[in-house]
Amino acid sequence: MRKGLVLYNNILAGVLTETDEGEYEFEYNADYIAAYPDQLITFSLPVRREKYVANRLFPFFEGLIPEGWLLDIATKNWKLNANDRMGLVLACCGNCIGAVSVEPVEQDHES
Repeated sequence: MRKGLVLYNNILAGVLTETDEGEYEFEYNADYIAAYPDQLITFSLPVRREKYVANRLFPFFEGLIPEGWLLDIATKNWKLNANDRMGLVLACCGNCIGAVSVEPVEQDHES
């Protein structure tokens, strides 16, 4: 399972997760919902308590991934597969243009 903290103007808005089953989930943070109930990160993911679940990475987060020559640089420098969309979000979207960024959450590996 891989996770990223989704920040809106440097405020924790929610968590993006790729499950071990290959599904994607986005869940708004409870504190964010209470403080900013009308401040959605994108029109396709309005603020709500229920988590969003999809079989593919949500289009909004796909749109944060670099394209063209910048994607080529990212895949070569971080040795990522261009089809590993969650890996690209976690590697490349910590300092995006705009209000939203995604910071990777380090997972402890248990044996």
